[in-house]
Amino acid sequence: MSETLSYRDAGVDIDAGDALVENIKPFAKRTMRPEVLGGLGGFGALVEISKKYQNPVLVSGTDGVGTKLKLAFEWDKHDTVGIDLVAMSVNDILVQGAEPLFFLDYFACGKLDVARATDVIKGIAAGCEQSGCALIGGETAEMPGMYPAGEYDLAGFAVGVVEKAKIISGRDIAAGDAVLGLAANGAHSNGYSLIRKIIEREQPDLDAPFDQGKTLREAIIAPTRLYVKPILAVLAQFNIKGMAHITGGGITENVPRVLPENTVAQIDAAAWTMPKLFQWLQQAGNINTAEMHRTFNCGIGMVLVVAEHDAAAITAVLQQAGETVYRLGAIRERQGDEAQTQITPAQS
Repeated sequence: MSETLSYRDAGVDIDAGDALVENIKPFAKRTMRPEVLGGLGGFGALVEISKKYQNPVLVSGTDGVGTKLKLAFEWDKHDTVGIDLVAMSVNDILVQGAEPLFFLDYFACGKLDVARATDVIKGIAAGCEQSGCALIGGETAEMPGMYPAGEYDLAGFAVGVVEKAKIISGRDIAAGDAVLGLAANGAHSNGYSLIRKIIEREQPDLDAPFDQGKTLREAIIAPTRLYVKPILAVLAQFNIKGMAHITGGGITENVPRVLPENTVAQIDAAAWTMPKLFQWLQQAGNINTAEMHRTFNCGIGMVLVVAEHDAAAITAVLQQAGETVYRLGAIRERQGDEAQTQITPAQS
């Protein structure tokens, strides 16, 4: 007679999953908004639309963390990738003027390590708390044989709301508008396949002092900056004509996504100093400047296009909220089919 088998024998520990849910409840609770009905643990999560919206439009986004996770595995650093996960989605929906309402995560692994998963989801909750977004649920999938030991994958899903009349589409952008840039925390969650290749080839001392009290390792793994609260503070007072979250594709590929076809963003590379991390990556990887601008954010995590007469006041609001703001350039008329982001090289 065959021996009796359980789900645990097949590699799935239901008790571990239950323990994880209990561990994360206090962190999720801190993210709750009044629109959320009920708590964690149901088959679905209920959220109502605030009555402050007259004609609400839902805006949704989904993303992951990418190969930055490989460094988290190698370096056993799991407490900030959850912030990356939240930021990649909420910053995306923010560019259309949406206030993030709620977030759900998907955490998949071969064997559930409760302590490690708790660190990851604590980071997700921290990202939600920092962006005023409720963590209303998610899915933890333990799938033996699907992932190498010690590895996992993450995906996230954000939903926000914007008044229909206030959707930011970029359609009103015109020649003469100002282009502002908000500083990034580092490489955020893009370009890490190239970063890992550079690390593998150069074998740098990752724990040597590198920049402003950080080691190179800390500079590389720094989490994506969340721009939600400062941008929402601006939108409460001013009109933003267009925004671009600088993710995969860098500055040159993302800014055109919000521009009318007859316009160009003329950006001056001298407007900001490329942070030391990107200077090191460019030198160590022997990367030309154009490739840097289309691969990394190069120190600019979010680009705003605003009316010239609002630029100074908007800059002041953002600075008061703790953001570093650069006047990157201006919008001009497009000549023929030229690229819609033109970066004037800094004078050496």
